[in-house]
Amino acid sequence: MKNTTVTSPKGFLAAGISGGIKQSGKKDIGIICCPTGAAAAAVFTTNKIVSAAVTICKQHVKSGYAEAVIVNSGNANTCTGKLGLKNAQSMCQTVAELIDADANSVLIASTGIIGHQLPIVKVNNGIILAAANLSSSPDAGGDFAHAIMTTDTKCKQAHKIITIGGANITIAGTTKGAGMIGPNMATTLCFITTDAAISKTLLQKSLKEAIGNSLNKLTVDGHQSTNDTAIILASGLAGNKKINKADAQYKKFAAALKDLTTDLAKQMALDAEGATRMFTVVINGAASKDEAVKAARAVADYDLVKCAIHGGDPNWGRIICAVGSCGVKLNPNKLTCTIGRVTVFKNGQPVKFNPKKVSKIISQKEHTITVNLGAGKFSDFCFGCDLSKDYVTINADYHT
Repeated sequence: MKNTTVTSPKGFLAAGISGGIKQSGKKDIGIICCPTGAAAAAVFTTNKIVSAAVTICKQHVKSGYAEAVIVNSGNANTCTGKLGLKNAQSMCQTVAELIDADANSVLIASTGIIGHQLPIVKVNNGIILAAANLSSSPDAGGDFAHAIMTTDTKCKQAHKIITIGGANITIAGTTKGAGMIGPNMATTLCFITTDAAISKTLLQKSLKEAIGNSLNKLTVDGHQSTNDTAIILASGLAGNKKINKADAQYKKFAAALKDLTTDLAKQMALDAEGATRMFTVVINGAASKDEAVKAARAVADYDLVKCAIHGGDPNWGRIICAVGSCGVKLNPNKLTCTIGRVTVFKNGQPVKFNPKKVSKIISQKEHTITVNLGAGKFSDFCFGCDLSKDYVTINADYHT
C-alpha cells in the first residue's frame, strides 16, 4: 500500500484514536510526532477571539522547532478562560512526557464546539492511547486525518514528491474544514509534513505564501473561525543540501507546497457543508490588487450567485450585481463576464449565448467565472462553492 499520508515523509509518526470527546464515538484525538525534531512554522486565524490552543501554539512555535503536534476535534476550547489555557498546556505536557520531549516543543490545535470546557481527563487518557499507537504506517496517517474531522464527510489529504539537488523530497498534508470558512488565514486546520532540509525562516516564508495563494483563497460561507491553524514540520531527513536562501531550489519547494495546499483547498470546497460543486472566480482589470481580492471574494460569497450555481442557472446578472455592489472601482462600459469559455456579458451589455451550454458548464464539478472590471491591470482569484438546502440543515442541527 503506497503511503500518501502525513507519515510518508521520512521521520514522521502519527496516530488517531477515539478519546470520547465526540458523542458519536468517532476519532477525536490525533498526534503527529517527529522523534528527531523538526523545523516548524505556522499561520493562524486573524480573528480577535481565538482558542486556547491558538494562544499556546503561537507561543510554542516561536522557536521554530517542534517534536510533535497534538490535535483534538469535537471541542474548540474557545472562550473557556484560564481553565481552557491550563487544559491546552496540559495536553502539550502529557504528549511531552510520553515522547520524552519538552512541552514547549509540542504544538497544538483544537476544533469543534465553542464555549465548552475540554473533558481533560478523557483527553489526556486519549493522548496516552494515541501515543501508544504512533506509527509511520499509511493507516496511522489515515487515522490522524480522520481524527481532525468535524462536519467533514471525507478526509482531505495530498502528497507530492519532488527532486532537489538529487534528493527526493516528500511533502504531505491533511486538512479539515467544511463550514465556517472565509479567507484570512488558513481557513481551517491544516497539517503538513516534509522531509526537506530547509531553514526555519524559509519554511515560514513558504508556508505563508502557499496558504495565502490557496487556502486563503477559499470561502465557503465567509465566516472566519476562532481556531484556524496551519502547521508545517520539516524533518530535514531527505538528504538534500539545506535550503538556506530564496534560490531556484527554494522556489521549487515553494511551488510544490503551493500545489499541495491548492489541492487541499479544492478538496475542502468540494466537501463544504452541503456543497455539490465548486467554482473559481477570476477578477481581471482591477484598479489595485486589494480591489481584485475584494471583488473576487464578493462574487464567491454572494448567496444569490451560490444558489444559481447550485441550480445550474446561467444567471450572469447576479455576478454583475455582486461586483457592482462591493465598492470596487469599475468601468460599466468595459465590464465583461465569462462563464467557462463562454462570454455572457461584454462591455457593459448582455450578449447572445446558449443557456443550455452554460448551464452544463455550471453544473460540472468545477468551473471558472472570469470578470474584467475594466478599471486597471490587477488580478486575483477566489475559490467558492454552491449553496444548498443541506448547508442550512447541517448548521441548524449542529449542537449549540
